[in-house]
Amino acid sequence: MSTETVGASALARPAGKTTRKNRKGSYLADFGLPLLVLALIIGFAYFVTYVVLAEDRRFLLPPLHEVIQVSFLDADNRNQILEALWRTTVIAMVGLAISVLLGTVFAVVMASARWLERSLFPYAVVLQAIPILALVPLMGFWFGFGFTARVIVCVICSIFPIIANTLFGLQSVEPGHRDLFRLRGAKPGTVLTKLLIPAALPSVFTGLRISAGASVIGAIVGDTYFRQGDPGIGILIDLFRSRLQSEQLFGAIIASSLLGIVVFAFFTWLSRRLVGHWHASGRL
Repeated sequence: MSTETVGASALARPAGKTTRKNRKGSYLADFGLPLLVLALIIGFAYFVTYVVLAEDRRFLLPPLHEVIQVSFLDADNRNQILEALWRTTVIAMVGLAISVLLGTVFAVVMASARWLERSLFPYAVVLQAIPILALVPLMGFWFGFGFTARVIVCVICSIFPIIANTLFGLQSVEPGHRDLFRLRGAKPGTVLTKLLIPAALPSVFTGLRISAGASVIGAIVGDTYFRQGDPGIGILIDLFRSRLQSEQLFGAIIASSLLGIVVFAFFTWLSRRLVGHWHASGRL
């Protein structure tokens, strides 16, 4: 065995150990620290319930084990919450899909010419700035109080991050890359599909992660105000509130929060799969 081979082997072993240490540190940062914070939050909640609140006021913050027992271990309550959560999920995902389609088209149109951006972008900002609770009654008057109106509320809540982040990504392409495509005589469609959209993907997924949570919020808001049809999780939360069923109320809130976390985590995973091997944002 040559001296060079021995030296290379000696260098390779510490590198492997370093890689394993880095992975352990990454797992600790990704899972250990959030779980530690969660444990502290739960501990503080128990402290408030059993130390701060009087016994006759503990319904304001029921302990976690009672919430789990009443909301998720009881079959009737669990099925009621899961069925309502599924209806809300369908509405949120339909609204998010429409937001992705419309927001991407809107951003591509604005990125094609500066005057189009100046003409259209202010109205996207206005749509984002209007309080959603002020628009909800109008959506009910115009589109009824069922599935369509709830989806529209989701679209209003979630479309702006798609527009803003996609537009930013399309406009962030290196000028030299544009010039290269232009010199090669590429058509506008080729420039869009081969250069602009791939380069904008990291920003697009950033917008998707934000819009996913906003769409869930929009679906819950729509459920709360549009009471026709089968109840979603928003109606269920309001129903539990009116009945002072605090364990079921907190159970429904936990379920809706988990929905937002799952959707956010899915798009984070998808971003890592599609752009993580070539862009740093996909590895965050």
